[in-house]
Amino acid sequence: MKLRNAVAAAGAACALVLALPGSALAAEGQFHYKYTDDFGQEQRVILDDPDSGECIDLYAVGSDEVEPGYAPQNQTDSWVTVYADAGCAGSSWRLRPMGRPATDHLRVRSVRFEVRGEPGAA
Repeated sequence: MKLRNAVAAAGAACALVLALPGSALAAEGQFHYKYTDDFGQEQRVILDDPDSGECIDLYAVGSDEVEPGYAPQNQTDSWVTVYADAGCAGSSWRLRPMGRPATDHLRVRSVRFEVRGEPGAA
């Protein structure tokens, strides 16, 4: 009887963990990029544990009406594709997990993080 209760409790706990949103669909770590604000000052933005599998238009640069961001750095555990245009359109480049900062010449407006366990699914 005790074994049956333990198995039932373990099953319920497992179901609860699988039902929690986000953890399996988020890259763990930080993604950084820079942009120049309206006053000509360089600003740095950090995304903590960004969502995976969806297009993210980046803060302050995610519109084609403003200057793009630059020098992206992927310090997450997932591959990320960075895009030159908003809406994950235009030229794109993939950045490896835990990588070095890209050059200031790499322009970025939007990103998509790969869902872990699905290689090439950026």
